[in-house]
Amino acid sequence: MDASFLDIPLDRLRDKRGMKWSRYGDDVIGAWVADMDFPVAPAIQDAIDDIQAGNEFGYPADDAGATVREAFADWMKREHRWRIDPDDTLLLGDVLQAMHAAILRFSEPGDGLVVQTPIYPPFLGAVKANNRRLDENPLLRDTNGYGIDFDRLRAVIDKRTKMLLLCNPHNPTGRAFSRKELKKLAEIALEHDLIVVSDEIHMDLVYPDLKHIPFASLGPEIAARTITLSSASKSFNIAGLRCAVAHFGAPELRRAFSKINLRLFGTPSIVGMVATRAAWRDGKQWLSLVREQLDENRQRVEIFLSANLPEIGFHMPEATYLAWLDCTALELDERPQEFFLKQAKVGLNPGSDFSPASDKFVRLNFATPPAVLNEILNRMSYAVKR
Repeated sequence: MDASFLDIPLDRLRDKRGMKWSRYGDDVIGAWVADMDFPVAPAIQDAIDDIQAGNEFGYPADDAGATVREAFADWMKREHRWRIDPDDTLLLGDVLQAMHAAILRFSEPGDGLVVQTPIYPPFLGAVKANNRRLDENPLLRDTNGYGIDFDRLRAVIDKRTKMLLLCNPHNPTGRAFSRKELKKLAEIALEHDLIVVSDEIHMDLVYPDLKHIPFASLGPEIAARTITLSSASKSFNIAGLRCAVAHFGAPELRRAFSKINLRLFGTPSIVGMVATRAAWRDGKQWLSLVREQLDENRQRVEIFLSANLPEIGFHMPEATYLAWLDCTALELDERPQEFFLKQAKVGLNPGSDFSPASDKFVRLNFATPPAVLNEILNRMSYAVKR
């Protein structure tokens, strides 16, 4: 397999019918929602084709869920050196279902949930929808990027704080938190008896010279209070197929979680399970090629911005295919997302969705062919300079 399959012309992307390319008009390039513009892995396509050829759209086999859980455990062992018991993993439709279920099970209305902002907007939505208190701990930012404010975190936590909602790798800043940082978080969680929900959906999109460290892998004590959420959806571009895992660091935690009526949250589809299993079993070669392209793309973003739009603040992400751009110095008369949509015909995510304090930011998805990324960046530069 070579990387030629990644080179898709813009006119073909415009024909896509998903959210990313249908939200705005044909003259707008979608660079917002976290879908990649690359075809799925051949192993995934073959698995889906087999189901279609056999007209296998009924109830999945009795062992279908077990085979996905085993594929997840094998993947975590091979790729992240983390040994887990498949029996301590549950399947759900997506990671947010598991997050909402955990909030309902392990906290009460009015309890505090720690969230480190800016953050993937559904984290904030989960706190609000379940009538919990937002214990916000904004990330620190300096010339080297973003980090955790541990002093403020300790000050934010009180007796009604029950949970820490962790996003690692972090969306939107692209941080892959270090072992040292995660250990300090674990110490605080243990000290304050917090349940940790760790969304690690971008775990396989960490760039060279860095590693993803599963939070629950730090030791049995913190694992016993950690629910790890993940999916093949981001790494393998299959978000629409609806299959995710929730791993519990101890059987007791899984049993406690399972007391909630999980029927309220539905189950993965047979297509989602088959595709996810194929991704974790046979998708490594495809993923390696995609990661190489994403690495080139993130460097392309940094080089272009430094040369053409130095006013935009940017820290190279350590993980994900998302660029978190600070447009404060542009001194625009409107929100930057609105400006670039109108003036550049580029669709980005508004920073205010990730935190009210981030209204001068935008999030750019650079998981697209190089020629398309060049067009996006050139349009943004032209809009600012004209």
